[in-house]
Amino acid sequence: MPRPHIAMRKIRDVLRLSFEEGLSRRQVARAVQLPTTTVVHYTQRARAAGLSWPLPEDLDDAGLEARLFVSAAPPAVRPVPDWQRIHLELRRKGVTLMLLWYEYRETHPDGYAYSQFCAHYRSWARHLDAVMRQRHVAGEKMFVDFPGMTIPIFDPITGDKTLDAELFVAVLGCSSYLYAEAFVSQKLIWWVTGHVHALEFYQGSPAICVCDNLRAGVTQPHRYEPDVNATFAEMAAHYSMAVIPARSYKPRDKAKAESGVLLAERWIIARLRRERFTSLAELNIRIRELLVWINNRPFKKIDGSRQSLFESLDKPALRPLPAVRYELATFRTAKVSVDYHIEYRPDRHYYSVPYRLISEKVMVRITASIVEIFHANRRVASHVRDTKPGFTTDPAHMPESHRRYAAWTPSRIIAWAERTGEATAELVAEIMARRPHPEQGFRSALGIMRLGNRYGEGRLEAACSRALSVRSFSYRSVESILKNGLDHQELAAEDACQRSLPVHDNVRGADYYQ
Repeated sequence: MPRPHIAMRKIRDVLRLSFEEGLSRRQVARAVQLPTTTVVHYTQRARAAGLSWPLPEDLDDAGLEARLFVSAAPPAVRPVPDWQRIHLELRRKGVTLMLLWYEYRETHPDGYAYSQFCAHYRSWARHLDAVMRQRHVAGEKMFVDFPGMTIPIFDPITGDKTLDAELFVAVLGCSSYLYAEAFVSQKLIWWVTGHVHALEFYQGSPAICVCDNLRAGVTQPHRYEPDVNATFAEMAAHYSMAVIPARSYKPRDKAKAESGVLLAERWIIARLRRERFTSLAELNIRIRELLVWINNRPFKKIDGSRQSLFESLDKPALRPLPAVRYELATFRTAKVSVDYHIEYRPDRHYYSVPYRLISEKVMVRITASIVEIFHANRRVASHVRDTKPGFTTDPAHMPESHRRYAAWTPSRIIAWAERTGEATAELVAEIMARRPHPEQGFRSALGIMRLGNRYGEGRLEAACSRALSVRSFSYRSVESILKNGLDHQELAAEDACQRSLPVHDNVRGADYYQ
């Protein structure tokens, strides 16, 4: 289609050549490169309008167009839809422009055709800011991020700055409903806690969580398959959310988060710049007050506020929260040692797994109260968490031979030793009594009793009696006595040596130390 100023110039040429030069319609058509029928059409309209050549000097292009192409009847006035209501309705899930046009034509049968309806809506929407023009479905997305700015916390006594608090920001895509909370840092524990508190603030969970490539949330950024932190992913699954990290260097993927961060920087961080806080709790109370003001502040270009849009659009579409709040869990990989235990190093505690998994790699999930161990995505062990150094062993994880050994108790071992004789029972009791823990003497005691199978119970009783007399409480001593046949020898001479001490000035006796 020719430009308007070019078309009007050709019309003037047609009138000049036809009326002043007297050229035929075909000659005029070839001169101005227009169809003959068009030349005839222009000259007929000029005669009907009472125009000849030269044209009046005060007749500009607009005036000439009005004289030649005056409409016989004014254009029909069509009912104008409520574009703001159309804009808000489009945020509801499943609502399209086609559906809204059908509803508009049901009320106004003489209204705009579909193409004009869409054109007028897009023209109206262009006057909104870039963020408001995006279409976000109610209850679909929550955008989260940490701003770069921090809020200082001061010591109440010295006045020194003790902390630069990080501000966690969450915003719902449809209503732009804002949540913010200050934390110690951007570490995983606070990242996950911020999400949990935000969902409880919203009283529901959206379908998708859009986050930046923060290390606490995304362990390995990738354009197509980012690796989400296991704890973050488990929290999202607990609340039936999908995590979709924004692409690197693509700020439009999280434009809502950027606008929410900007809002928090301007109306929370900047507004609190002259206030001094001595604790996170004090700061978060002040932030909650500002959130009420921000969310109830009226929009400039559409009716309502973030609070009113949240109540009417997002809140009804959010999924209900689970009955139990998510319990923060950390994940570790570990290799099962030869004693079928894995170590949780921060507590220096060892937990058992089925002995068949020796040398296998397992995933360990640790919460404040429980330790769960997974192999090939299947839970193979679960223990109550013990924060003290030591061992937690489930007998079901032990081989049969180890379970038999674990069934022994000090009293049971001593009772078994009494079947051999009093000296054997006394020696076994002494061995267990002299260990820091009785179980540490089980192996020695059981070894001594097995010597009775090799040398006979009579010789074992005599060897234990001899070991008691020389106060040698160990398996090696009893074994040496039996190997060398010392259990057959008399103890008289050696007893005298053991029972009597030589008379000497350097031998002070027990009375000296009373």
